[in-house]
Amino acid sequence: MKKIYTLLAIAATLLLASCDKFLNREPITNITPEKYFKSADELAAYTINYYTTFFTSYAGNYSVGVIWEDAFTDNLVRDGSGNGTALQYFSASNTRWLVPTGQATSTLFSNIRVCNYFFEQVLPKMEDGTLSGKEVEHYVGEMYVMRAQAYFSALRTFGDFPIIEEVLPDDREVLIEASKRAPRNEVARFILSDLDKAASLLNLTDKRRITKDLALLIKSRVALYEATFEKYHKGSGRVPGDADWPGAKMNYNSGKGFNIETEVNFFLDQCLAAAEQVADAHTLVNNTGVMNPTKAATPYGWNPYFEMFSQPDPSSVSEVLLWREYNREQNVASGQGPYIYEGGNCGATRSHIDGFLMKNGLPIYASGSGYKGDESLDIQQEGRDERLQLFVFSNSDILLLRDSEGQSDMPFNAPLFLAQAEHHDRTGFRIRKTYTYDSSQTAGAHGNIIGTNGLVLYRATEAYLNYIEAYYEKNGNVSGKADTYWRAIRKRAGVDEDYNKTIAATDLSKEDDWGKISGSTQVDAMLFNIRRERRCEFIGEGFRWNDLIRWRAFDQLLTKKWIPEGVNLWGGYLYENDLYKEDGQTKFVEGASGVSGANVSARTDSKYVRPLRIIYDNNELFDGYTWHKAYYLSPYGLQDLILTSTDGTPETSVAYQNPYWPSKGSEGPLE
Repeated sequence: MKKIYTLLAIAATLLLASCDKFLNREPITNITPEKYFKSADELAAYTINYYTTFFTSYAGNYSVGVIWEDAFTDNLVRDGSGNGTALQYFSASNTRWLVPTGQATSTLFSNIRVCNYFFEQVLPKMEDGTLSGKEVEHYVGEMYVMRAQAYFSALRTFGDFPIIEEVLPDDREVLIEASKRAPRNEVARFILSDLDKAASLLNLTDKRRITKDLALLIKSRVALYEATFEKYHKGSGRVPGDADWPGAKMNYNSGKGFNIETEVNFFLDQCLAAAEQVADAHTLVNNTGVMNPTKAATPYGWNPYFEMFSQPDPSSVSEVLLWREYNREQNVASGQGPYIYEGGNCGATRSHIDGFLMKNGLPIYASGSGYKGDESLDIQQEGRDERLQLFVFSNSDILLLRDSEGQSDMPFNAPLFLAQAEHHDRTGFRIRKTYTYDSSQTAGAHGNIIGTNGLVLYRATEAYLNYIEAYYEKNGNVSGKADTYWRAIRKRAGVDEDYNKTIAATDLSKEDDWGKISGSTQVDAMLFNIRRERRCEFIGEGFRWNDLIRWRAFDQLLTKKWIPEGVNLWGGYLYENDLYKEDGQTKFVEGASGVSGANVSARTDSKYVRPLRIIYDNNELFDGYTWHKAYYLSPYGLQDLILTSTDGTPETSVAYQNPYWPSKGSEGPLE
């Protein structure tokens, strides 16, 4: 009984620390209902204590922070070929990701319990008038968003999931009953309901805390995710109504109807309504077209678009909906600036870079595009989408801004292929988004956690893009506000606003972009370019994994392996650069079987850097990425199944296993 009690996180403690003003306060401990939840301030303290639980903080990370979130997709390579996460997802072996022998759901249940405990204590006091006022309503709204975040995490991770709205007693029968998994569409509808409640209550406008518009943006995100997941995963066993959906065999789901067309349209409509409210209320920040700060200038004031991601306080930026505050004096800081300065141990892929259009709106391969090739980073970016120029370093971009008299600004010059492994450039394409030219946060920092510029966590541009995609999925065309939003995004990027020109010139056979496939089907050119726009706008912001999952884009790796590539090293000028030579001799050691100490892939392999083909021997990713059908959803752990069974066996559990996963611990995917 005690283990079941743990399964549903009844005894979750309130021990997570956050920062003053936004995320960090002293831990709340030894709380009793009689002594707490008596004022708006106490409600505020409770909710703020859980911001780092429900919104990633990136505080104290020895990393490039949010940029790493795009790793393990076709956007970004992180670490080396031996990285455990890369092997887990992309090794052909079925022994890299195993069903846990313990519980896989306990953290999610703990987070849900935190929210339900709050509601249990506060809602009755609101009803009887003990607690009242706008601030009280606002903090209740914050908690509804937090519970929505917890359930959205559960939806993405496991799909079907128990819906629990109360703190449960330590009773075996009650807990087993509560462990029944609701179909994923019901979970998504429950999330939207919580977000609607939140939007009706939230009334404060501090962008370091949850606001009404943030709740609406998250609603549009959830609705689009579920609509497209159900559409593109139909028939896979992951969607209610599928013939082999495991929930169909459960008695508690008998009699439930499911019409996928109705559900998809419902979620698309919900996305459109929420996204429209946010997009219409928030203009896009201006892009001046200036790609670098001027010599000897202050680090700020040269391009508001770049600086939105890199300034001490972005509260005044209309586009920003939630940002993360740091404070060095309180030892709450970020390491992003120093890590980007030193390479970041990652890099964008050639696939991602080649996906950016020319400023005239044409793909790089199209006739008349004006693309000049990739013999250098400067040449590769010339005449391209200004998001590429702003957010990925090129040779002549400034790396360090010098203020001292007589010192020149330091250019990026070339990637750091030969730096320490935990810092160096993996592909040569170093992402510049969130970088700062405030030298006190970068110069000489060498891995120090000293960054204090605000980190943008949510911005209204997502509402523009969510609306465009949902509108096309619903109507099969782009018109009205969808057209207006798309043109605004392209205009800000310095790209010809006529997206139809791009669509007409698109040749999907020449696009190395996983987003062109959903399941086994190639999408049409318009939908592909909507997806391309998302990919380019959100470079370095961690959207790609969830997009590829909901589009069912990883299916293409089931039949064909994919090798990530970087800059043109051997066919360009980089290998002749003085940075890579000593006494006139190259310092590169090319990968080959039996060679130790290799630091780049071999020129005979490809002229492009292949970061996962430096090590030849015992390298499971040498031939590229592959995929397993099971990986779209995580497996329930063995104990999750045993503890929710009437007789202690997984076979009788009310919490069935996800498709393509076995019900035995320490075993890999079936497919």
